[in-house]
Amino acid sequence: MKLYGIPNCDTVKKARAWLAAHGVECEFHDYKKQGVDAALLAKWMAKAGWDKVINRQGQTWRKLTEAEKAQVKDGASAIQLAQEKPSVIKRPAIEYKGKLILGFNETEYQNIFGEKS
Repeated sequence: MKLYGIPNCDTVKKARAWLAAHGVECEFHDYKKQGVDAALLAKWMAKAGWDKVINRQGQTWRKLTEAEKAQVKDGASAIQLAQEKPSVIKRPAIEYKGKLILGFNETEYQNIFGEKS
């Protein structure tokens, strides 16, 4: 299992703490330092839709100009934005058994990962 995010993000911290407390091991990928591949973003967008992968509620999105926001209208433009500003990607993103899990929801994590401890 691989968890993608930014280490200082509060939501990523909550998700990592929950996973650790429940004995769920995962590899962490810091996409601010390690980047994020366009093919991976395309795969995520095919599964969830670009509008779910791009966090339009976050600070990074809100700081964009209206012109920059208007340019994001499909998967290709969303991928370009996500590669330029990886903080705009919904966090955390987890790849687990062929699924893509975006964000942190304790009930959802419990249903997916169950008690490992």
